[in-house]
Amino acid sequence: MQNNLKMYSIITMLCAAFFACTEKKDIPQAVPYEPPVDKNWAFETTPMWEDNFNTNGVPDPAKWSYDVGGSGWGNNELQYYTNTGNARINNGNLIIEAKKENNSGMEYTSARLVTKGKGDFLYGKFEVKAKIPKGRGTWPAIWMLSTDQQYGIWPASGEIDIMEHVGYDPNKIHSTIHTTAYNGGRGTQKTGTKIIPDATDAFHVYTTEWTPYAIRSYIDGEKYFEFINEGNGFTVWPFDKRQHLLMNIAVGGNWGGVQGVDNSIFPATMEIDYIRVYKMIP
Repeated sequence: MQNNLKMYSIITMLCAAFFACTEKKDIPQAVPYEPPVDKNWAFETTPMWEDNFNTNGVPDPAKWSYDVGGSGWGNNELQYYTNTGNARINNGNLIIEAKKENNSGMEYTSARLVTKGKGDFLYGKFEVKAKIPKGRGTWPAIWMLSTDQQYGIWPASGEIDIMEHVGYDPNKIHSTIHTTAYNGGRGTQKTGTKIIPDATDAFHVYTTEWTPYAIRSYIDGEKYFEFINEGNGFTVWPFDKRQHLLMNIAVGGNWGGVQGVDNSIFPATMEIDYIRVYKMIP
């Protein structure tokens, strides 16, 4: 009887602990800290890292690598990312091209370029001059992910979207952050949007400034998004670790494919004139 009571007590405590965790929706608990003060950080005027895409041919392998595969990339995307044939430099622009062609069981191909291990940054000003593709089913993005994933896999270590666009909602530009507490999986992501009437027909400058205090995004110098460090720990602000850059066109997917894919639009291209990273002045 006494052993049974001990066992019952143990089970009761375990159940209480389990339900306490589930009530918090499994969000890891972080230690709050005093939110940083905005020191109005400035940025150097000469880039610390850049690519102006001035040499025709393939992207510079000293600066860019490729994510390759057709797994759906966590979003049920329809493309197979290649490391040949879908990215090239021509007449001063990097061209990322999505095509309607079969590869490894997928119906489309595209490219996803990354700077991981070749361009990893902690804070800074990130500036990209680009013209994005048009057409239902395209999902271009210029964004950042954690290099070291010290807080865990996505979204725990954070994602910063400098520019994102879905073709079925033309010319509406998004800048977004994803963290454990704020992310697309929960529908809690923090996002700014702005309509640029000719985003798919002309080049525009997409900029994100990342400091210990805030992440702010601009289009052609006009601010349209700000996310301030709340001081509630890494579940809200994991942005105190290195991140690297990514540029890609996805096809379809949970967001880009909401209204299907118009196959008449392919090949679809995103053109990048330059990408520049400016160091934050301490």
